[in-house]
Amino acid sequence: MNDTHVAAPGTLDAYRRVTVVGAGVIGSSWTALFLAKGLTVTVTDPMPGVEQLVHEQLRQAVPTLHALGLPTADLERNLRFEADLGKAVADADVVQENGPERLDVKQDLFARIEGAARPDALLLSSTSGIRATDIAQALKQPERLVIGHPFNPPHLIPLVEVVPGEKTDREVVERAVAFYTALGKKPQVLRKEVPGFVANRLQAALFREAVNLVVEGVVTESELDGIVTSSVGLRWAVAGPFRSFHLGGGTGGLPHFLEHLGPGLEGLWRDLGAPVFDEATVRLLSGQAQFGASIEELEAARDKAQIKVLQAVSEPSAATGEPAQQRDASEA
Repeated sequence: MNDTHVAAPGTLDAYRRVTVVGAGVIGSSWTALFLAKGLTVTVTDPMPGVEQLVHEQLRQAVPTLHALGLPTADLERNLRFEADLGKAVADADVVQENGPERLDVKQDLFARIEGAARPDALLLSSTSGIRATDIAQALKQPERLVIGHPFNPPHLIPLVEVVPGEKTDREVVERAVAFYTALGKKPQVLRKEVPGFVANRLQAALFREAVNLVVEGVVTESELDGIVTSSVGLRWAVAGPFRSFHLGGGTGGLPHFLEHLGPGLEGLWRDLGAPVFDEATVRLLSGQAQFGASIEELEAARDKAQIKVLQAVSEPSAATGEPAQQRDASEA
Protein backbone atom coordinates (compact mmCIF):
# COMPACT_ATOMS: atom_id res chain seq x y z
CA MET A 1 0.00 0.00 0.00
CA ASN A 2 1.47 3.33 -1.05
CA ASP A 3 -1.13 5.68 0.37
CA THR A 4 -0.12 8.08 3.12
CA HIS A 5 -2.35 7.62 6.14
CA VAL A 6 -3.80 10.72 7.76
CA ALA A 7 -5.78 10.44 10.96
CA ALA A 8 -9.32 11.76 10.81
CA PRO A 9 -10.13 14.28 13.56
CA GLY A 10 -11.54 12.59 16.64
CA THR A 11 -10.42 9.09 15.64
CA LEU A 12 -9.16 8.30 19.13
CA ASP A 13 -12.57 9.11 20.56
CA ALA A 14 -13.66 5.65 19.39
CA TYR A 15 -10.72 4.00 21.16
CA ARG A 16 -10.61 5.61 24.60
CA ARG A 17 -10.21 2.39 26.59
CA VAL A 18 -7.23 0.18 25.81
CA THR A 19 -6.23 -3.06 27.49
CA VAL A 20 -2.56 -4.00 27.31
CA VAL A 21 -2.08 -7.75 27.67
CA GLY A 22 1.48 -8.50 28.74
CA ALA A 23 3.59 -5.84 30.46
CA GLY A 24 7.11 -6.63 29.33
CA VAL A 25 9.28 -4.17 27.44
CA ILE A 26 6.87 -3.83 24.51
CA GLY A 27 3.71 -3.79 26.61
CA SER A 28 5.06 -1.14 28.99
CA SER A 29 6.17 1.00 26.06
CA TRP A 30 2.73 0.78 24.45
CA THR A 31 1.25 1.70 27.83
CA ALA A 32 3.40 4.82 28.01
CA LEU A 33 2.28 5.97 24.57
CA PHE A 34 -1.40 5.22 25.16
CA LEU A 35 -1.37 7.14 28.45
CA ALA A 36 0.47 10.10 26.91
CA LYS A 37 -2.23 10.22 24.24
CA GLY A 38 -4.89 10.54 26.93
CA LEU A 39 -6.30 7.02 26.71
CA THR A 40 -7.46 4.96 29.67
CA VAL A 41 -5.23 1.91 29.97
CA THR A 42 -5.80 -1.36 31.80
CA VAL A 43 -2.72 -3.57 32.13
CA THR A 44 -3.10 -7.28 32.72
CA ASP A 45 -0.21 -9.66 33.32
CA PRO A 46 0.11 -12.55 35.81
CA MET A 47 3.81 -11.81 36.37
CA PRO A 48 4.67 -11.12 40.04
CA GLY A 49 5.58 -7.50 40.67
CA VAL A 50 4.05 -6.32 37.40
CA GLU A 51 2.79 -3.03 38.85
CA GLN A 52 6.23 -2.02 40.09
CA LEU A 53 7.75 -2.99 36.75
CA VAL A 54 5.29 -0.91 34.75
CA HIS A 55 5.68 2.10 37.02
CA GLU A 56 9.45 1.91 36.57
CA GLN A 57 9.17 1.59 32.78
CA LEU A 58 6.84 4.58 32.66
CA ARG A 59 9.27 6.62 34.73
CA GLN A 60 12.03 5.83 32.26
CA ALA A 61 9.80 6.73 29.29
CA VAL A 62 8.85 10.19 30.57
CA PRO A 63 11.91 12.10 29.24
CA THR A 64 11.41 10.61 25.78
CA LEU A 65 7.68 11.35 25.76
CA HIS A 66 8.38 14.92 26.88
CA ALA A 67 10.99 15.38 24.16
CA LEU A 68 8.45 14.16 21.61
CA GLY A 69 6.10 16.92 22.74
CA LEU A 70 3.66 14.61 24.51
CA PRO A 71 2.10 15.51 27.87
CA THR A 72 3.64 13.66 30.81
CA ALA A 73 2.17 15.43 33.85
CA ASP A 74 0.24 12.95 35.97
CA LEU A 75 0.88 10.32 33.30
CA GLU A 76 -0.54 7.46 35.35
CA ARG A 77 -3.89 9.04 36.23
CA ASN A 78 -5.72 6.82 33.70
CA LEU A 79 -3.77 3.64 34.46
CA ARG A 80 -5.18 0.65 36.26
CA PHE A 81 -4.22 -2.99 36.73
CA GLU A 82 -6.47 -6.03 36.53
CA ALA A 83 -5.06 -9.52 37.04
CA ASP A 84 -8.13 -11.27 35.62
CA LEU A 85 -7.83 -11.31 31.81
CA GLY A 86 -11.58 -11.56 31.24
CA LYS A 87 -12.35 -8.58 33.45
CA ALA A 88 -9.45 -6.62 31.95
CA VAL A 89 -10.75 -6.83 28.38
CA ALA A 90 -14.49 -6.74 29.08
CA ASP A 91 -14.96 -3.02 28.40
CA ALA A 92 -11.98 -2.42 26.11
CA ASP A 93 -12.27 -0.62 22.78
CA VAL A 94 -8.83 -1.97 21.85
CA VAL A 95 -6.83 -4.95 23.07
CA GLN A 96 -3.09 -4.80 22.36
CA GLU A 97 -1.57 -8.21 23.15
CA ASN A 98 2.14 -8.51 23.95
CA GLY A 99 2.43 -11.99 25.44
CA PRO A 100 5.26 -14.51 25.07
CA GLU A 101 6.34 -15.24 21.50
CA ARG A 102 4.81 -18.72 21.44
CA LEU A 103 1.97 -19.76 19.19
CA ASP A 104 0.22 -21.91 21.80
CA VAL A 105 0.29 -19.07 24.34
CA LYS A 106 -1.08 -16.52 21.89
CA GLN A 107 -3.80 -18.88 20.72
CA ASP A 108 -4.87 -19.45 24.31
CA LEU A 109 -4.79 -15.72 25.10
CA PHE A 110 -6.89 -14.72 22.12
CA ALA A 111 -9.41 -17.52 22.63
CA ARG A 112 -9.96 -16.17 26.14
CA ILE A 113 -9.92 -12.55 24.96
CA GLU A 114 -12.49 -13.27 22.26
CA GLY A 115 -14.79 -14.87 24.81
CA ALA A 116 -14.68 -11.89 27.16
CA ALA A 117 -14.22 -8.82 24.96
CA ARG A 118 -16.98 -6.82 23.31
CA PRO A 119 -17.81 -7.99 19.76
CA ASP A 120 -16.67 -4.62 18.36
CA ALA A 121 -13.36 -4.48 20.25
CA LEU A 122 -10.27 -4.17 18.06
CA LEU A 123 -8.01 -7.19 18.65
CA LEU A 124 -4.32 -6.53 17.94
CA SER A 125 -1.19 -8.61 18.50
CA SER A 126 2.33 -7.23 18.85
CA THR A 127 3.88 -10.55 17.83
CA SER A 128 7.21 -10.08 16.10
CA GLY A 129 6.83 -12.95 13.67
CA ILE A 130 3.88 -15.31 14.20
CA ARG A 131 1.22 -15.17 11.51
CA ALA A 132 -2.25 -13.86 12.33
CA THR A 133 -3.63 -16.80 10.36
CA ASP A 134 -2.03 -19.24 12.78
CA ILE A 135 -3.06 -17.40 15.94
CA ALA A 136 -6.61 -16.99 14.67
CA GLN A 137 -7.10 -20.74 14.32
CA ALA A 138 -8.15 -20.67 17.96
CA LEU A 139 -10.86 -18.07 17.34
CA LYS A 140 -14.52 -18.51 16.50
CA GLN A 141 -14.29 -15.28 14.53
CA PRO A 142 -10.78 -15.24 13.00
CA GLU A 143 -11.72 -12.18 10.96
CA ARG A 144 -11.38 -10.05 14.11
CA LEU A 145 -7.63 -10.49 14.57
CA VAL A 146 -4.85 -8.46 12.96
CA ILE A 147 -1.15 -8.10 13.74
CA GLY A 148 0.03 -4.67 14.91
CA HIS A 149 3.77 -5.24 15.19
CA PRO A 150 5.70 -2.20 16.47
CA PHE A 151 9.40 -1.55 16.16
CA ASN A 152 10.90 -1.29 19.64
CA PRO A 153 10.31 0.90 21.57
CA PRO A 154 6.75 1.63 20.41
CA HIS A 155 6.52 4.96 22.24
CA LEU A 156 9.45 6.25 20.16
CA ILE A 157 9.89 4.41 16.82
CA PRO A 158 7.09 5.27 14.34
CA LEU A 159 6.68 2.01 12.40
CA VAL A 160 3.83 -0.42 13.03
CA GLU A 161 3.53 -3.34 10.61
CA VAL A 162 -0.17 -4.13 10.19
CA VAL A 163 -0.43 -7.71 8.96
CA PRO A 164 -3.82 -9.26 8.24
CA GLY A 165 -4.38 -13.00 8.30
CA GLU A 166 -6.07 -15.00 5.58
CA LYS A 167 -9.47 -14.38 7.15
CA THR A 168 -8.95 -10.90 8.65
CA ASP A 169 -11.81 -8.57 7.74
CA ARG A 170 -10.74 -5.60 5.62
CA GLU A 171 -12.63 -3.25 7.94
CA VAL A 172 -10.56 -4.51 10.88
CA VAL A 173 -7.38 -3.64 8.97
CA GLU A 174 -8.70 -0.17 8.22
CA ARG A 175 -9.65 0.38 11.85
CA ALA A 176 -6.20 -0.72 13.00
CA VAL A 177 -4.53 1.67 10.56
CA ALA A 178 -6.79 4.51 11.72
CA PHE A 179 -6.03 3.78 15.38
CA TYR A 180 -2.26 3.67 14.95
CA THR A 181 -2.27 6.74 12.70
CA ALA A 182 -4.22 8.70 15.30
CA LEU A 183 -1.52 7.78 17.82
CA GLY A 184 1.08 9.38 15.58
CA LYS A 185 2.47 6.06 14.37
CA LYS A 186 3.40 5.14 10.79
CA PRO A 187 1.39 2.00 10.02
CA GLN A 188 2.33 -0.06 6.97
CA VAL A 189 -0.04 -2.79 5.81
CA LEU A 190 1.83 -5.79 4.42
CA ARG A 191 0.47 -7.39 1.28
CA LYS A 192 1.40 -10.92 2.33
CA GLU A 193 2.11 -12.84 5.54
CA VAL A 194 5.74 -13.88 5.93
CA PRO A 195 7.49 -15.08 9.11
CA GLY A 196 9.09 -12.14 10.88
CA PHE A 197 7.29 -9.64 8.63
CA VAL A 198 9.52 -7.05 6.92
CA ALA A 199 11.52 -4.96 9.40
CA ASN A 200 12.66 -7.93 11.45
CA ARG A 201 13.65 -9.90 8.34
CA LEU A 202 15.78 -6.99 7.17
CA GLN A 203 17.28 -6.64 10.63
CA ALA A 204 17.99 -10.37 10.77
CA ALA A 205 19.71 -10.34 7.39
CA LEU A 206 22.03 -7.50 8.36
CA PHE A 207 22.73 -8.97 11.79
CA ARG A 208 23.63 -12.35 10.29
CA GLU A 209 26.43 -10.78 8.27
CA ALA A 210 27.40 -8.56 11.23
CA VAL A 211 27.89 -11.68 13.36
CA ASN A 212 29.79 -13.35 10.55
CA LEU A 213 32.21 -10.43 10.19
CA VAL A 214 32.90 -10.41 13.94
CA VAL A 215 33.32 -14.21 14.10
CA GLU A 216 35.70 -14.10 11.14
CA GLY A 217 37.79 -11.44 12.90
CA VAL A 218 37.25 -8.77 10.26
CA VAL A 219 36.06 -6.24 12.84
CA THR A 220 35.03 -6.08 16.48
CA GLU A 221 31.45 -5.45 17.58
CA SER A 222 32.29 -1.85 18.46
CA GLU A 223 33.98 -1.25 15.12
CA LEU A 224 31.07 -2.75 13.20
CA ASP A 225 28.53 -0.61 15.09
CA GLY A 226 30.59 2.45 14.20
CA ILE A 227 30.64 1.48 10.52
CA VAL A 228 26.86 1.05 10.41
CA THR A 229 26.05 4.31 12.20
CA SER A 230 28.51 6.19 9.97
CA SER A 231 27.20 4.80 6.68
CA VAL A 232 24.06 2.81 5.93
CA GLY A 233 22.43 3.82 9.21
CA LEU A 234 22.60 7.48 8.19
CA ARG A 235 21.65 6.79 4.59
CA TRP A 236 18.64 4.61 5.34
CA ALA A 237 17.25 7.12 7.84
CA VAL A 238 16.34 9.39 4.91
CA ALA A 239 16.14 6.98 1.95
CA GLY A 240 15.58 3.23 2.09
CA PRO A 241 17.68 0.65 0.23
CA PHE A 242 15.83 0.91 -3.09
CA ARG A 243 15.79 4.70 -3.21
CA SER A 244 19.44 4.81 -2.11
CA PHE A 245 20.52 2.52 -4.94
CA HIS A 246 18.27 4.46 -7.34
CA LEU A 247 20.29 7.54 -6.43
CA GLY A 248 23.47 5.45 -6.69
CA GLY A 249 22.65 4.85 -10.35
CA GLY A 250 23.03 8.53 -11.15
CA THR A 251 20.85 9.93 -13.92
CA GLY A 252 20.08 6.37 -15.02
CA GLY A 253 18.57 5.55 -11.64
CA LEU A 254 17.98 2.02 -10.39
CA PRO A 255 18.05 0.40 -13.88
CA HIS A 256 21.56 1.76 -14.46
CA PHE A 257 22.66 0.67 -10.97
CA LEU A 258 21.38 -2.87 -11.47
CA GLU A 259 22.97 -3.17 -14.89
CA HIS A 260 26.41 -1.95 -13.88
CA LEU A 261 26.70 -2.73 -10.16
CA GLY A 262 24.14 -5.49 -9.78
CA PRO A 263 26.51 -8.34 -10.78
CA GLY A 264 29.04 -7.30 -8.14
CA LEU A 265 26.33 -7.07 -5.52
CA GLU A 266 25.04 -10.50 -6.50
CA GLY A 267 28.56 -11.84 -6.10
CA LEU A 268 28.63 -10.52 -2.54
CA TRP A 269 25.36 -12.36 -1.81
CA ARG A 270 27.10 -15.63 -2.62
CA ASP A 271 29.98 -14.73 -0.32
CA LEU A 272 27.91 -13.75 2.73
CA GLY A 273 28.37 -15.88 5.82
CA ALA A 274 25.93 -18.16 7.60
CA PRO A 275 27.02 -18.17 11.25
CA VAL A 276 25.24 -20.10 13.99
CA PHE A 277 24.86 -19.28 17.65
CA ASP A 278 26.92 -22.20 18.90
CA GLU A 279 28.73 -22.07 22.22
CA ALA A 280 31.90 -20.52 20.80
CA THR A 281 30.03 -17.81 18.90
CA VAL A 282 27.87 -16.86 21.87
CA ARG A 283 30.94 -16.69 24.08
CA LEU A 284 32.76 -14.46 21.58
CA LEU A 285 29.83 -12.09 21.09
CA SER A 286 29.07 -11.90 24.80
CA GLY A 287 32.69 -11.19 25.62
CA GLN A 288 32.76 -8.20 23.28
CA ALA A 289 29.46 -6.77 24.53
CA GLN A 290 31.08 -4.10 26.67
CA PHE A 291 29.36 -0.77 26.05
CA GLY A 292 30.69 1.24 28.99
CA ALA A 293 27.36 2.11 30.58
CA SER A 294 24.28 0.58 32.14
CA ILE A 295 21.30 -0.49 30.04
CA GLU A 296 19.28 2.43 31.41
CA GLU A 297 22.02 4.91 30.49
CA LEU A 298 22.37 3.41 27.02
CA GLU A 299 18.62 3.55 26.46
CA ALA A 300 18.48 7.20 27.51
CA ALA A 301 21.34 8.10 25.18
CA ARG A 302 19.76 6.13 22.33
CA ASP A 303 16.38 7.80 22.78
CA LYS A 304 17.90 11.27 22.92
CA ALA A 305 19.82 10.71 19.70
CA GLN A 306 16.91 8.95 18.02
CA ILE A 307 14.61 11.90 18.69
CA LYS A 308 17.10 14.21 16.97
CA VAL A 309 17.12 11.90 13.95
CA LEU A 310 13.31 11.77 13.87
CA GLN A 311 13.10 15.54 14.07
CA ALA A 312 15.64 15.92 11.29
CA VAL A 313 13.97 13.51 8.86
CA SER A 314 10.55 15.01 9.60
CA GLU A 315 11.60 18.39 8.24
CA PRO A 316 10.06 19.18 4.82
CA SER A 317 12.21 18.16 1.87
CA ALA A 318 13.40 20.92 -0.40
CA ALA A 319 12.66 18.69 -3.39
CA THR A 320 9.12 17.61 -2.55
CA GLY A 321 7.91 19.77 0.33
CA GLU A 322 7.00 16.60 2.23
CA PRO A 323 8.69 15.17 5.33
CA ALA A 324 11.09 12.42 4.24
CA GLN A 325 9.85 10.12 6.99
CA GLN A 326 6.21 10.62 5.94
CA ARG A 327 7.01 9.76 2.33
CA ASP A 328 9.02 6.66 3.07
CA ALA A 329 7.03 5.20 5.96
CA SER A 330 4.05 4.32 3.77
CA GLU A 331 6.06 2.72 0.99
CA ALA A 332 6.29 -1.07 1.02
